[in-house]
Amino acid sequence: MDYIIIVLLSILLLVTIISLLKSNHGSDHQTERLGRFETNITKEIGTFKYEFTNNLRNDFDKLNENVERKLLEINDRVNQRLDENFEKTNKTFSNVLERLSKIDEAQKKIDSLSSEIVSLQSVLTDKKTRGIFGEVNLNYILSSVFGENNQSIYQIQHKMPNGSIADAILFTPAPLGTVCIDSKFPLENYERMTNRSLSKEVRDVAFKQFKTDVKKHIDAIHDKYIIPGFTANEAILFLPAEAIFAEINAYHTDLLQYAYQKKVWITSPTTLMSTLTTIHMIIKNMERDKYAKVIHEELTKLGVEFERYRVRWSALSNHIETVSKDVRELNITTDKITKRFDSINNAEIIKQQDEKKLEHTS
Repeated sequence: MDYIIIVLLSILLLVTIISLLKSNHGSDHQTERLGRFETNITKEIGTFKYEFTNNLRNDFDKLNENVERKLLEINDRVNQRLDENFEKTNKTFSNVLERLSKIDEAQKKIDSLSSEIVSLQSVLTDKKTRGIFGEVNLNYILSSVFGENNQSIYQIQHKMPNGSIADAILFTPAPLGTVCIDSKFPLENYERMTNRSLSKEVRDVAFKQFKTDVKKHIDAIHDKYIIPGFTANEAILFLPAEAIFAEINAYHTDLLQYAYQKKVWITSPTTLMSTLTTIHMIIKNMERDKYAKVIHEELTKLGVEFERYRVRWSALSNHIETVSKDVRELNITTDKITKRFDSINNAEIIKQQDEKKLEHTS
């Protein structure tokens, strides 16, 4: 735009100079020359205007084409980015929906588990159902370690000689022997003792009562399930709750000492599993040692038999060698006799041939 203004100002300045020259010089020749010059200038200006207009139009056309092409490229890129972002957004939305469905499913399971926990709590409030729960848990651990109904190692609800019935009894080899297991679940006073919403006085009373309950269970197991001459000198108290076992081990070491004096082992599901697994390994090793001893005895017997076999085979080998020598000598004698017979036969045939020749010549 500035270039156009400069050109127009130059043309205007030139026309002004021509006009001044016309006014100052009145000669016809100069006027004619100036007229031709003005005509040429006008023609050149027209040509320049035309070319300038065409060039400007072409430049505008090229500029429009470039702008349109750039706009199309930008539009394509924007559409591509929008498609990619839409695809990513769609995937994200699908993942969110999937996660929400999983969360909803997990929430349903949590609700179901909460209802089961509530029902379990209602079940465990009764002493009889707690006892059944402990027995079932104990049976599950025994079957997991020793196998289902492996009565050669353990039995459930075994009746003792004194009339008591043990929840389980283990038949282990010496020096351990027969060990009884009884399940106990001192829950009421434990819950009151650990319930922070209750007053300290109530919790202190529950604390003392909890100790009394555990000692009663230890005494009952010692009196009922340790029978001299029938069982081992120890028995096992099984607590089906890990929390109660942890409470005793952490804050009631006097109960552990009391149980040790009464020869009663206090176990939880985890520690009982470890104890039974150790006993199972000991039983397997003892069986393996027993079989190894039997194998060693059999190998010793086999060694004696093999030595006897070696002596007899040596004697037989000597006999075979003697017979083989006799057979070889017999074969040599047979060959000699056969050759002698052959020579005799050959001599007889030659004699007969000589006699026939004599008859023909005579």
